[in-house]
Amino acid sequence: MKSKFYTTTALIIGIVIVINLLANEYHLRLDLTEDRQYTLSQATKDIIESLEEPVTVKAYFSKDLPPNIAKTRQDFQDLLVEYANRSDGQILYEFINPNEKEAYEREASEKGVRPVLINVREKDQMKQQKAFLGASVQLGDKTEVIPLIQPGAAMEYALSTALKKISIDNKPVIGFIQGHGEAPLAEMPEASQQLSVLYNIREIALTDSTDLPDSIRTLALIRPTDSIPASQLQKLDAFLEKGGSLLVALNNVQADFRSMYGVASHTGLSAWLQKKGVDVKHNFIADAQCGSVSVPQQFGAFTIQASVSFPYVPVIGTFAEHPVTSGLESVMLEFASEVRPTADSTVKVTPIAFSSALSTTSPAPQFFDINKEWSEDDFQQKNIPVAAAVEGNFRMVVIGDGDFAVNGAYQQQRRLQPDNVNLLSNAVDWLSDDTGLIDLRTKGAVSRPIKELDDTTKTILKYTNFLLPILLVIGYGIVRAQQNRMKRSKRMNENYEMA
Repeated sequence: MKSKFYTTTALIIGIVIVINLLANEYHLRLDLTEDRQYTLSQATKDIIESLEEPVTVKAYFSKDLPPNIAKTRQDFQDLLVEYANRSDGQILYEFINPNEKEAYEREASEKGVRPVLINVREKDQMKQQKAFLGASVQLGDKTEVIPLIQPGAAMEYALSTALKKISIDNKPVIGFIQGHGEAPLAEMPEASQQLSVLYNIREIALTDSTDLPDSIRTLALIRPTDSIPASQLQKLDAFLEKGGSLLVALNNVQADFRSMYGVASHTGLSAWLQKKGVDVKHNFIADAQCGSVSVPQQFGAFTIQASVSFPYVPVIGTFAEHPVTSGLESVMLEFASEVRPTADSTVKVTPIAFSSALSTTSPAPQFFDINKEWSEDDFQQKNIPVAAAVEGNFRMVVIGDGDFAVNGAYQQQRRLQPDNVNLLSNAVDWLSDDTGLIDLRTKGAVSRPIKELDDTTKTILKYTNFLLPILLVIGYGIVRAQQNRMKRSKRMNENYEMA
């Protein structure tokens, strides 16, 4: 009986090993991830099937890397195998180790794949090693480079957008309106870089003497600071009536961290947006889930910069199920305002981003006390909308913070939250009817924070973890003792019957 058990077990183990070896050799895998991370999206399939000429992918990856980085190479190779299988011979690829020859390293550098330094432990010592983790994608005389493929990054998005960028001849034009103090493209380098993958972006002057080009189907109005004349708002009306789409990000209130004082801002957009079904309030949203600001604090003769949580810099983590917010996790706003549908809206207005369950609003004007100690009683509202999507005979996205995608000017430029840029790109994709790659933009390693437990649940789990093993051992002992008694009783009965 035991021999049969051992044979069956060995056979199962052998089958599992063979399956793993075959899967590794032929790059077969079963995708059980929640967001189907290892399954090609429909957008990628459409891009691959639309290829009319062969595409060559050269992957420049170093070998003998630490396991966590070497996995990136394996994942990228698996992805290329799936692309090649789907392309019916239109996608060819090869892997090159630039560390192997100086000529390979020079080729990688010329293509735009730059080495990075990684820490490697060798013989109980830590040293730095030069590593290449990038690729070039070539179609005819057009080449697109993926300079660095980071572990956990959205590989499919990087590869699919590279394919799309070199395979389309005429990219749609996205116009950024200028003339009323709007943020220029030079102040939005991160957003410009991401959008330029799929679109031609350009600044468009909106004046009384110029008309909006008919070739543009999507416009963006980012952070206007000056009043917009009614005659120019009428041009926007005509643009929308012809089927155009518009992204509006505005500051209906304005403040700065120097004066710590905020007032209402009037550009003429509020009344115009109300006619379109959207009411952007002249108020400030404060949220317990917020970012920090740096303030000077005096310690004796020294002044240092201290980081202080500031509720008027809300971190938005609650989103509606909508293409514009697909895959977003965390968007940071500054001095944002409430965005709600008007009561008599004749179009479909969908709030798509919200403050947390502990939030509130303050009317303008407002003085901000940086030293105020906030409590839960200060946050009497929840899920205040900060952005909305509008659908009718036109499309529009309205965001109650004009600076959410602005890096700033010159030396004052700042890094943005990645999802701030993704929000802008997703909105442009949706407005331009090009939503296929939205899900891919945020596909990859995502944050899965452990949910906070209340004290009662923690206590129950603590004592359960402590007592359950003891109870199992006691229970097992009782069962074994009962079995032994039954065996002894059976043997005694057998001996009695034989006597």
